Amino acid sequence: MGSPRAHRNALCARAQRGKKPKKEEANEPLHGTKMHYLRSMACSSCSSSSGVPKGCKSNGSCGTGGCNAYNVFDWLSNMQLPAGESPFEWVEVRFKNGRKDFYKNTENLSLHAGEAVTVSTPNGGHDVGTVSVTGELVRIQMRKAQADTEAEAPLVIYRKASQRDLDRWKEARDREDELMRKARSMADYHKLDMKISDVECQGDGARATFYYTADARVDFRALIREMSTAFGLRVEMRQIGARQEAGRLGGIGSCGRELCCSTWLKDYRSVSTSAARYQQLSLNPTKLAGNCGKLKCCLNYELDQYAEALKAFPKSQKVRTKKGRADVQKMDILTGMVWLAYRDEPGRWVAMKAEDFSEMVAMNQRDEEPASLEEKEVKVYIETTEPELLQPEEDSLTRFDRPKGDGRGKNRKRGGKNRDRPRGPKASAEGAPAGQRSDNRPAPTAQNAANAASGDQTRSEKPRGNRRRGGRNRSRSNSSDTPRPSES
Repeated sequence: MGSPRAHRNALCARAQRGKKPKKEEANEPLHGTKMHYLRSMACSSCSSSSGVPKGCKSNGSCGTGGCNAYNVFDWLSNMQLPAGESPFEWVEVRFKNGRKDFYKNTENLSLHAGEAVTVSTPNGGHDVGTVSVTGELVRIQMRKAQADTEAEAPLVIYRKASQRDLDRWKEARDREDELMRKARSMADYHKLDMKISDVECQGDGARATFYYTADARVDFRALIREMSTAFGLRVEMRQIGARQEAGRLGGIGSCGRELCCSTWLKDYRSVSTSAARYQQLSLNPTKLAGNCGKLKCCLNYELDQYAEALKAFPKSQKVRTKKGRADVQKMDILTGMVWLAYRDEPGRWVAMKAEDFSEMVAMNQRDEEPASLEEKEVKVYIETTEPELLQPEEDSLTRFDRPKGDGRGKNRKRGGKNRDRPRGPKASAEGAPAGQRSDNRPAPTAQNAANAASGDQTRSEKPRGNRRRGGRNRSRSNSSDTPRPSES
């Protein structure tokens, strides 16, 4: 097989190409820094049991939130230090769901972004994390986070994570889902008004931190004792807000992108409804609320630009003219347009620029009145660039309607008894012998013709009112000599 170095290089090359190692290679133990680097990059959604990324094959650069949550681009990595300067000894380490902390590299290890390291914890034991930033950029990050670099007992990096550390860390991570389900059932049993949203196990498996949200203070002392006895480890409960919960769990926003709080946003500033009013947004709670149920953080992104553009508009919302008083109906902050309407004519809007409206308001403050709004009116034309989909001959709304029939289909409603009967005089005369009709009935005689004529005359003399009564007098004789029954 060759030297161990060549063996590790072959495995790393196969992993980067997205191929599985050979059977004889997979059975051998995996050691070395490069394999640790590959294992640390793989997240739970795109990694195999060996830690090699698969699926998206992006080698740890996927957008699911497990690989690059709160990712930082080290733009100082290619810059060399001045002569005599030593590298910055602090390192930024990332843990589950984007949790980060700063650790001191007391062993002077050669660390790079993406490597798995074993670090100390404030409560004893050790944890396993991934290096996110090294070098001078960590100094800037610590200054931004107001971290103390002169602490007496700082958190330190023990070593690069060994295979044994990674195996124990993986076993602890595999227990998290089961622990969270059991913890939720225990909280329901104790009737605690709290929601356990996430759990994070320590790298050595000796401690588990449960994150929960609650509207009020919760007494969970009995719950902690029961959980510690049932799980066989130390339990820590940490309350977080709705925004922190959404940032830890992740998701897709209404814009179609990943949540800002789960990718890059760290500081959660307060958002009020005035931000929506400044931007002229409808105060609809369903549209303004995010996945966390609070107002969207992105309402603050363009608030400063809108506040700056609003300075060109006067605070007054009405103006006096010689033609009458007018009120503001609509403002377009981005285009700098204002629409006003007279109180006597509320249906007719007059568009003008914000500078002209400010000038009219200034004239009112000097007890002057402009002639009318039409002096400064701006004609607004809306041009559409959409192509015409319907052709001129296809514009009719009745083009798919069936034309009205000429009465030929009336016999079909009677059960189709006349379907076999030929239509027209020529069809009845052709193919029938003398004295016989085409439907095998005898031809009418002279006596039958006379009776038919007398019957037609009798029906013509019959009053119309009998038809409305259902034709009950049809069997009676209409002769005047026939005596009628006496009415009782």
